Amino acid sequence: MTAPRSTRGAARLYTFVALAAALAAVFVRLGLWQLDRLQERKAVNVALKAALAEPAIPFPELQMGSGGLDRHTTVEGTPDYENEFVVTGRSRNGSPGVHIFTPIKVSGAEQAVLVNRGWVYAADAATADLSRWRENRRVFTGYTQPIPREQAGSTVKGRGLRPLHLDGVLRLVPYAVYGQYVVSQDSATETSPVRLPEPDLGDGPHLGYAIQWFCFAAIALIGAGIVVARSRQSGAPGATEGFAGSK
Repeated sequence: MTAPRSTRGAARLYTFVALAAALAAVFVRLGLWQLDRLQERKAVNVALKAALAEPAIPFPELQMGSGGLDRHTTVEGTPDYENEFVVTGRSRNGSPGVHIFTPIKVSGAEQAVLVNRGWVYAADAATADLSRWRENRRVFTGYTQPIPREQAGSTVKGRGLRPLHLDGVLRLVPYAVYGQYVVSQDSATETSPVRLPEPDLGDGPHLGYAIQWFCFAAIALIGAGIVVARSRQSGAPGATEGFAGSK
């Protein structure tokens, strides 16, 4: 025996409302997750600001295994321009380019220190005349960053590497390097690449994403409320049939 049309319509309405409520709950949970991420980001930024406020210390004295926490440091040694390489696909203000990484051999140290000396233009975002950018300096100042280890292996082509990854570095540099590198903040000269900025200590997009998810939740609930209200006004729960058919 076939159920009455009103009963089928009511079932559809209840299912629609339940689905809308479930989606709203998911959207709210995602919004709360983004707020949690925002608080985590703020906590990390506080630690980074404190670390960057410390005076610069010689790189060999830095404690390794600090999780890549940014620190101001100085590196004194001999730049090995013969074994420098580029990280490809690095843009600046919409222009393609590369970052130049130069190993610095420190006296008395068994490992070399990689220094990201900055960005230079490259039409193909992959190759550049590195001899054009050799600097007459032995001391580099900047802040530390970790060389990634956990991601998938890098692609190596010529003296180009993408993305930066320890396995790729060891394929291009014929000796051991520290697990952290230095982002140069030295004054610019005619032969120096464009220096990179200090670490981004902004809050990121998390608040905007949270608001977006909360808006989605509100839309789901308001939409469900409108459908229920129209159904009651028409006096027929089956009014949602027209809504379903419009999908």
